[in-house]
Amino acid sequence: MKYLVTGGAGFIGSHICKALVEKGGEVVVLDNLNTGKRENLAELKDNFSFIYGDIRDLEIVRQSMKDVDIVYHEAAIASVPDSVEDPLYTHDVNLTGMLNVLIAAKELGIRRLVYASSAATYGDDPVVPKVETMNPEFLSPYAFHKYAGEIYAQQFGLHYGLETVGLRYFNVFGPRQDPSSMYSGVISLFMECFMNNCEPTVFGDGEQTRDFIFVKDVVQANILAGHSEGHENNVFNVGLGKQTSLNQLLDYLRELTGKNLNAIYTDPRPGDIRHSLSDNSKIIKAYGFKPEYTVSEGLRVTYEWFLGQSSS
Repeated sequence: MKYLVTGGAGFIGSHICKALVEKGGEVVVLDNLNTGKRENLAELKDNFSFIYGDIRDLEIVRQSMKDVDIVYHEAAIASVPDSVEDPLYTHDVNLTGMLNVLIAAKELGIRRLVYASSAATYGDDPVVPKVETMNPEFLSPYAFHKYAGEIYAQQFGLHYGLETVGLRYFNVFGPRQDPSSMYSGVISLFMECFMNNCEPTVFGDGEQTRDFIFVKDVVQANILAGHSEGHENNVFNVGLGKQTSLNQLLDYLRELTGKNLNAIYTDPRPGDIRHSLSDNSKIIKAYGFKPEYTVSEGLRVTYEWFLGQSSS
């Protein structure tokens, strides 16, 4: 089977590529390397083809999708601040790019398109857990882009018969998440602090909670969504279904590393939500999704990767 992964040189995309190659698939990566890195694909050796290109270029998207069976669309500008500071550019990447992927998939008869959406579509609604039927709330253009992409995908299913599945990621973490990037999550930032023996900064009191999910479980959700029958033109939460506070994260890291680093607590960031938690029962029921990693287990694997990077 042949696959296209847009943004395949990125954090999540590269893990999807690895899983597809291990399944014996023929993998095509489309990436402009703005945030992705070729070294993220080093483990694949020569078992994939790489196309340097931008999803805003419809012709490049068409070329990359030739003879492809399943598309995984991961390419995006996943930065809330960027979407506020430069809404035109981020709209172009996130929505025009999404539309280009949908158009090419329709034209080329793609069997199924699995695309990355986001828990950002829930905004700061205080109700937890987040259920897919909740009304969207938008605190940023980025959140709106992701929800509008879902609507576009559903329209292509309705009018053209294209099978799509949207995955609303919660707080994904794991190896290859770059702490120096503006897109990095709090875990990679904390991890870098523990690696360098510097005090991590916590915005607020640290009792805010997130639903952290290890990247390999996100990959599992993608593989299931691409290869399972039924439930097309649907959207699913992808989270662990458990809350972890930032203070708990710090305790996990202290135990894991043996370093008793204190945190620096500062003012909360404007717009930060207090609590986030997924109801993941829908994707469990539809596809048999079963997260395999606890937060502490995922942290251990991630820390081992960071150690390997520091020694190489």
